[in-house]
Amino acid sequence: MTIVGHFINGQHVADDQRTQEVFDPALGTATKRVALASAATVTAAIASAEAAFPAWRQTPPAKRARIMFRYKQLLEDNAERLCALITAEHGKVLSDAMGELQRGIENVEYACYAPELLKGEHSKNVGPAIDSWSEFQPLGVVAGITPFNFPAMVPLWMWPLAVVCGNTFILKPSEKTPSSTLLLAELALQAGLPPGVLNVVNGDKEAVDTLLDSPVVQAVSFVGSTPIAESIYTRGCAAGKRVQALGGAKNHAVVMPDADLDNAVSALMGAAYGSCGERCMAIPVVVAVGDAAGDALAQRLTAELSRMKVGPGTVAGNDMGPLVTGAHWEKVRGYVDAGVGEGATLVVDGRNVQVAGGAEGFFLGGCLFDRVTPEMSIYRDEIFGPVLCIVRVQSLDEAIALIDAHEYGNGTCIFTRDGEAARYFTDRIKVGMVGVNVPLPVPVAFHSFGGWKRSLFGDLGAYGPDGVRFYTRRKTITQRWPSSGVREQAVFTFPSNQ
Repeated sequence: MTIVGHFINGQHVADDQRTQEVFDPALGTATKRVALASAATVTAAIASAEAAFPAWRQTPPAKRARIMFRYKQLLEDNAERLCALITAEHGKVLSDAMGELQRGIENVEYACYAPELLKGEHSKNVGPAIDSWSEFQPLGVVAGITPFNFPAMVPLWMWPLAVVCGNTFILKPSEKTPSSTLLLAELALQAGLPPGVLNVVNGDKEAVDTLLDSPVVQAVSFVGSTPIAESIYTRGCAAGKRVQALGGAKNHAVVMPDADLDNAVSALMGAAYGSCGERCMAIPVVVAVGDAAGDALAQRLTAELSRMKVGPGTVAGNDMGPLVTGAHWEKVRGYVDAGVGEGATLVVDGRNVQVAGGAEGFFLGGCLFDRVTPEMSIYRDEIFGPVLCIVRVQSLDEAIALIDAHEYGNGTCIFTRDGEAARYFTDRIKVGMVGVNVPLPVPVAFHSFGGWKRSLFGDLGAYGPDGVRFYTRRKTITQRWPSSGVREQAVFTFPSNQ
């Protein structure tokens, strides 16, 4: 069986003393194994990045950007190969994998703008013959820990921007979906990225702890569940690192009585069930304002679910593939069982979905609950599966209060034709990313991604302007050249521009 190893200093490294199975979720069988890096291997990757940093730091931003231009082309040339690896290990349909990759490529395009992004500010004559300016300098060796659900896009949120800012990078992808991420690193080397600037170590907690405890690693980016995000943030900060840790979500979609229901339902289907619900920006909760809206939503979503095609992601025309692992399948199915036990109305039951040739795969059909209340676990918890809950309220203010009371504040949206209601909602809601008639308000690459409350630990979000700030330090330089031959008297007052 093939073993997926590591990529350090431009070379493949085995270190396969410990391994873990990697599954094809549509078949339910292990197709390869992934090596789990020892602390020594992670330390070797850190040393490689540290050795590469001095030369890379002095590489002109324009030259770094040219490598990113070549890398973008290589990603596009190898898109089918990358997406096939994503689908084989995650299970998402190929069209969804292609959409993920394209959003990642957009972040590479933003990184190509490095010469402009890293321009400082200059002020002449801030005082007598005194000039002042700022520079944005790299941190050094930085690391990223990425999740299984976006094995191409989330790494491309992190390392391209980090390296064009002059840092070197250690990437620790999910051990569930390692192959596409490893190919990303191989293509970067082909694009001209020097060995050691980007290193990939596959692994588990041992690899993560080594990165967090290393005094060489200056910053850590993380995307995953909230408990782990909080732990990484706490441990990383205690070690003196800069940390951005993106956690979980429970995103709500508010449907107003005046909403275009046909288009809202179509949007909600994709937002709730796309990628089998394994997205931190998925919509697992619909807040219907008024019982008429709730009844209409339940009826129309039921009809749409009857037409949704569930099956292997490699089969053209399928809308939803399997969940990523058998353990996750059990967890999500357990939440559906709990929702029934807690008294919610299971309008559509996907637990016994039949998939031709997929009897052993990790398939769960789309599930729809109505009459869900805030104390239920299916409302409180991030399920990360194809489970959509309808909650009924009587006013927009009640909907806002409901959303604001939840511990997560990642994303939300509102469906309405009323501009006043939309403006009221977007201004008052305590959530980091908000859509108006847009169900997945994931910011484009030249903005930044980040939620509020327990969805983000740290002051800066991912990619875009926040990413540049996260991966650089501002240095301000004040300079004076006094006239030659003039002796000046000592000044004991605090300097000012008076």
